[in-house]
Amino acid sequence: MSTRISPIFPVSDLDAALAYYRGLGFGTRAWHGGGYGFVAYDGSEIHLGGEPDLGSRPDRRATAYLFVEDADALYRTWHAAGGDVRPPEDTEWGQHEGVLIDPDGNVIRFGSPMSKG
Repeated sequence: MSTRISPIFPVSDLDAALAYYRGLGFGTRAWHGGGYGFVAYDGSEIHLGGEPDLGSRPDRRATAYLFVEDADALYRTWHAAGGDVRPPEDTEWGQHEGVLIDPDGNVIRFGSPMSKG
C-alpha cells in the first residue's frame, strides 16, 4: 500500500501564487475547473486553494515541511529567485533548517541533516 500526503495552502490569488512558486523553481499547474492548483518540487507536492477573502482571515495559513539534501543550496536558490526566505540554522533536534514564507503567509520549513563535525 502506498500513501501520499499533500498539504493545502490557502491563497488569495491563485494565478499570482502559481507564478510565485513557478519563479522559485516549482512545477505548477492549475486545475481545469478553476480555483485550485498544484505546485511540485523534487517529488513533493503542495495544493493551493483559492480563497479570495484570505486577507481578512490570518488564521487560515498553513505550514509544510520539506526534507532536502542541502538546505543551504535550496536557501541560495530561493533567495536568488526573490523568495522571502530565512537562512538555515542548526537546531537542537539535528536538522539544519530554513523557512520560506509565501506572499499569503503560508510557510515551508525546509531542512537537511546537520553536518557532523
